[in-house]
Formats: sequence, C-alpha cells, structure tokens
Amino acid sequence: MKSSKIISKLPYQEPFLYVKTIDEVSDKFIKGSYTFKASSWFYKGHFKNNPITPGVILTECAAQIGLASFGLYLLSQQENIDLGQVKLAMTFTTVEFLKPVLPDEKVIVEAEKMYFRFNKLKSSVKMYNMSGDLVLRGELAGVILP
Repeated sequence: MKSSKIISKLPYQEPFLYVKTIDEVSDKFIKGSYTFKASSWFYKGHFKNNPITPGVILTECAAQIGLASFGLYLLSQQENIDLGQVKLAMTFTTVEFLKPVLPDEKVIVEAEKMYFRFNKLKSSVKMYNMSGDLVLRGELAGVILP
C-alpha cells in the first residue's frame, strides 16, 4: 500500500490532520512527518506571546502516524478489508515530552510495533525535530475495527 493511499484513508481532515508524509512503512515500523504551521489555530492561545505546540496535539500527531496510519497499513495486508469503513479509537497512551515544538517546526515520528492482534495495535513511538533531538517518546495503543 502506497503512503499516499494510507493518508487518504485516514478519518481526519484539515485542520485536524497531522500527517504530511509516510516515508517508510513495514510490518514492524513506520516513519512519517508533519510540519506545524505557525498559522495553526492552537498557537493563538498556547502560550501568550510564546507559542509552542500543545502536548495533546503532539500526542495526536504521534497517534495519527504511529497508530492510525500504521494500523491501516497492517490491516491492508489482510484480505477483504474495506479501509474506507475502518473505525479507530485510542485506548492507551503514555508519553513523555522532552523538548518544545515551535511554530513552523517539522517533526519526524517513528513507531515500532509492539503487537498487533485482535485488531488492537500497540506501538512504541518517538518524535524528533529537524535537528534530530528527541521531543517525545512513549507508548500508544488503539483499536482498529474494519
């Protein structure tokens, strides 16, 4: 499955789509990116005169790449799955924020599959800035229902 098809099957749209590219994907690993535009709605109030990307938005970006996109790819490997009808739900998250992400900063998300069984995916995720600094790490889990 091509990365453009994975992104097109995600159940998100602007302004809540936080996946720009899927650069690598396999049965065990996914890597993708997103650039947080300075004009994004959440910078207007987070924080006054010192905008940084909210942690919940960073978590969402990591989940859209490391769970949703990854899960769609893994489901696409099965037969008779209509990816247009897939429903997603996050069931578990534990993340640590290590550095702020600023407006117009690009992040790279890498996720490794911990397990995928009974349509539940658990991934270990890491997010890096363009300097290669680790800005987020943790584990995410979700249910992917075809």
